Amino acid sequence: MSDLPHLLSLITFTPLIGALLLILFKAFARADDKAVVERNAPAVALVTSLFTFVLSVLALIEFNPADPAFQLVEDVNWFAGFHYRMGVDGISILLVLLTTFLMPLCFIASMGSIKSRITEYMIAFLVLETLMIGVFCALDIMMFYVFFEAGLIPMYLIIGVWGGDNRVYASFKFFLYTLLGSVLMLVAVITMINVAGTSNMIELLSFDFAPGLQTWLWLAFFASFAVKLPMWPFHTWLPDAHVQAPTAGSVVLAGVLLKMGGYGFIRFSLPMFPLASQYFAPVVFALSVIAIIYTSLVAFRQTDMKKLIAYSSVAHMGFVTMGLFAMNLAGLQGAMFQMLSHGLISGALFLIVGVIYDRMHTREIAAYGGLVHRMPVYAAIFLLFTMANVGLPATSGFIGEILTLVGVFRVNTWVAFGATTGIIFSAIYALNLYREVMYGEMQNTKLAKITDVTRKELITFAPLVLGTLILGVLPTLVTDITGPAIEALIERIDAGLALAASGGVDIG
Repeated sequence: MSDLPHLLSLITFTPLIGALLLILFKAFARADDKAVVERNAPAVALVTSLFTFVLSVLALIEFNPADPAFQLVEDVNWFAGFHYRMGVDGISILLVLLTTFLMPLCFIASMGSIKSRITEYMIAFLVLETLMIGVFCALDIMMFYVFFEAGLIPMYLIIGVWGGDNRVYASFKFFLYTLLGSVLMLVAVITMINVAGTSNMIELLSFDFAPGLQTWLWLAFFASFAVKLPMWPFHTWLPDAHVQAPTAGSVVLAGVLLKMGGYGFIRFSLPMFPLASQYFAPVVFALSVIAIIYTSLVAFRQTDMKKLIAYSSVAHMGFVTMGLFAMNLAGLQGAMFQMLSHGLISGALFLIVGVIYDRMHTREIAAYGGLVHRMPVYAAIFLLFTMANVGLPATSGFIGEILTLVGVFRVNTWVAFGATTGIIFSAIYALNLYREVMYGEMQNTKLAKITDVTRKELITFAPLVLGTLILGVLPTLVTDITGPAIEALIERIDAGLALAASGGVDIG
């Protein structure tokens, strides 16, 4: 029992409290005080997010890594059988920590770059933080669905209000793609509650759904998670959303929101529908390899830096789905590590693009060149995350990719071979981007007065640099926490498959 009761609720709703405070400040401020509220809104949001991060660290301290069960559990019977259930295991606690770690960096990065409706911008991000944390903490399937879907609204506003010139198109595309996929998930959620007689996710994890029903439920959840992740060919909304979103929006989108799809596969598809997961694994492997190779080739042809990194994210998420459906310890550990690592690396890469975009107001690769002469510190940071993105040993990017490849190799050598070729392609497009931007002659005369990273920007990058290097050297900081929960997940999958086999069901 935690010494801090309702700790997960406090973590989840602290950002929402900060958002409500900003709403009240803005609503009741006198006309001549509106500017003061606008000026101080980023500081309020930053302090709120830092406090939330401290609370999540306390939750990690309270957490027992050796126990695979859900911990810090809260269960309150609201009304008419509806329950408020929260809890975390070794998988979800680290995704909560990733979320609260990235949010203060987003607020710091937004200071000075957002010029209009600053208070509303901070409110949207704080509400989004509450909803993202709620996804990872919810232990009631209806609560999960509400948090999962409600996160669309603040992200839609962030892209649509503070995005680029084509922001309305990108925000509608993002909203419609993800919403349509989730309609089927809602049908599946209602079906599961009716069949199992409970919305408690802990009880659902031990419920054995009929083989035929598993197939339909798996497909319904897949429709939502494949879009959210996103998997090829459901990824087309992502490049537009990234290009049009403000820098901090891209950081959250790549760093956390995409991970909600992977988390959904871990929490629902694999343990609750193991028979269907095994049956559809070859399809997932094929889509994953296509994503890794195809989107890497597409990334190489991009002229917009943000769009290149967006396609890179699709390729890296291919390693996640590939590792998940290997359904063994190495594959699942690798997928989980890859999600955490990608959150750090992709977030840093979007911040790197934001640094020069704030100075030059263009993301076109052709507009740059020779920046190493004017921005040596920036060049060093850019190089580190470029190498981490291609999986250089001693960076976190290497650990996730090698573990997923080992896990998949034990299942299908051809899938592992195809994914390995994608690593080569990723090195080509990433190193080519670095060469085009940083080296050569500085032909654009506007670059002559460009300045190196500021103190604020260094403060933003420092935690990401440390996280990428520390996890690359000490991966057990992650695997020791996720290991027991993943082993329990594998036991649940094996038990479900064994039960189907004993009943004479064809398990593919």
